[in-house]
Amino acid sequence: MDFSDYGKDRGRYQRDPGGRREKHSSDMPGARYLHPNLCFMKSREHPHASCRLCFVEIDGIDRPVTSCTERVREGLVVSTATAKTRRLQRTAFKLLMSAHHCRPQACPVRGGCQLIRIARHLKVGLNSQPLERLERPIDEEIDLGLFSYYPFRCVLCGRCIHVCRQRTGHNLLTFAGRGLDTVVALFGGGDVAAAPCPQCGACATVCPTGALVPKWEHGKAASAGPSLQAS
Repeated sequence: MDFSDYGKDRGRYQRDPGGRREKHSSDMPGARYLHPNLCFMKSREHPHASCRLCFVEIDGIDRPVTSCTERVREGLVVSTATAKTRRLQRTAFKLLMSAHHCRPQACPVRGGCQLIRIARHLKVGLNSQPLERLERPIDEEIDLGLFSYYPFRCVLCGRCIHVCRQRTGHNLLTFAGRGLDTVVALFGGGDVAAAPCPQCGACATVCPTGALVPKWEHGKAASAGPSLQAS
């Protein structure tokens, strides 16, 4: 592949004559660094940039923008680690952590959790300080039939919902609730036994924080951690 390499702290993006949106060099062959992100998936035609972690500065644009919503074009110069982008990324990360119960020493997905990886990259702690921790009136574990769902690990990235619809052609998973009560749930709150789940495990595989654990391999899934590949 042909890459444009703008040097240290500069974006490295695939040249694409079609102008498609491309994303972090960490998702590309030959990548040499991580660009923070939690919600990006290459197969999403319209990225919603919900995690707010992928801010970059682009020459000619007077404010930082989310890289997943920008289209590649000839001569694009991207700065990925400026003072402005780092400040926005760290603030977004702290907001996520304010609603996330993170216990690194006891975390079953410690080896593959994207939150730990991003915290190291941004040089921040796995806590919400100086922001207050938010208490959410939801259960620690929710039964989704074939899966155990852990809302306090979930960052509401929507990866599981997208890949499930893509693989099965059905809306088996969705977001339910509003605000701090938002969780992943079965579409329409339907009967868990009647859900036409093919047990492919794709939803759990793409989860960046191990919030979905298949019951048919509960021990294995809880200890192995999520895949870092964004499909």
